[in-house]
Amino acid sequence: MNETTTRPGEESKARQRPAMRGATELASEQGKTAIADTVVAKIVGMAARDVPGVYAMGAGMARAFGIVRGHLPGAGGGSITQGVAVEVGERQAAVDLDVIVEYGVSIPDLAAGVRRNVIASVEKMCGLEITEVNITVGDIHLPGEETAETAEPRVQ
Repeated sequence: MNETTTRPGEESKARQRPAMRGATELASEQGKTAIADTVVAKIVGMAARDVPGVYAMGAGMARAFGIVRGHLPGAGGGSITQGVAVEVGERQAAVDLDVIVEYGVSIPDLAAGVRRNVIASVEKMCGLEITEVNITVGDIHLPGEETAETAEPRVQ
């Protein structure tokens, strides 16, 4: 029996059954909840960074600009959304991540862990279904490797 065919007395149960998990949380009889892309991007950035083996987020020029911006007075530190791109619909979201991994970490295992953590965090906090989490490993951090973020200043 599908949702559109009901027996007498079951109409209210059929109408209350959501088409998908997030539907009841984001749209109800009392109104609709819209979640901004930046909210989802911040959740994704935090969830990805929580996975052991993720050294940093971002790649190429965006990462370099983030490092420089972090050293400028009043510009604030690096953004939690660096390396994160999201596309948010009414009930679903798609995620693209650029990560730098620690040397020695299994990249397939790391990617699986990042996907699990990102999906669980976004579904729990937003009620959105994640359709895909695409991960690009742009670099690997070697032990003892100095970065612009941790290097001592050359002049004072």
